[in-house]
Amino acid sequence: MPANPETRESLILRLPSASDADAWQEFIALYEPLIIRFARRRGLQDADAREIAQNVFISVAKAVDRWQPDRERGKFRAWLFRIARNQLINWVAKHSRGRGSGWTHEQNGAEPIDSSQQEALELDYRREIFRLAAAHVRESFSENSWDAFWRTSVLGESIDSVAASLGISQGAIYIARSRITARIKLVVEQWEHKDAI
Repeated sequence: MPANPETRESLILRLPSASDADAWQEFIALYEPLIIRFARRRGLQDADAREIAQNVFISVAKAVDRWQPDRERGKFRAWLFRIARNQLINWVAKHSRGRGSGWTHEQNGAEPIDSSQQEALELDYRREIFRLAAAHVRESFSENSWDAFWRTSVLGESIDSVAASLGISQGAIYIARSRITARIKLVVEQWEHKDAI
């Protein structure tokens, strides 16, 4: 990931250039896990979900040059997940011919994404943004500070036990958590400042 990631909108606008491998690498790192989870939640095996993701990226590559940032038309994520849903429908239709598939109409993705699915997709997206932002700021902090933050804020370990195992004070843990959380929030805000996705 670049040291100063561009806004999401500018990342998307870089995608039509097939020679911009960094843009595609960043885009895939962000969206592949989301698309795979989207397909897995609809009953696909991991390999099939990865095939769906690959097909989505091929479709995006063919059509992204026509996408224009426009808040009136909706977010890029909605467009991307419509593509994912359509790829899922195509995949199910292709693989269920003559097999008596047990998939129902709702399972094959033909129905619009409902609000609970949209919330789940949004949560997945937020988690992925957090993961990328955390990886981005990780090297700015000492090992002890990072461990204190990660173990107490992410893994949910008690402050007492982490302080004892790291040999630091509880106050040091609170300071580490505060500083790292603030830095991650700042990175996410910078990335999403002009968010078109």
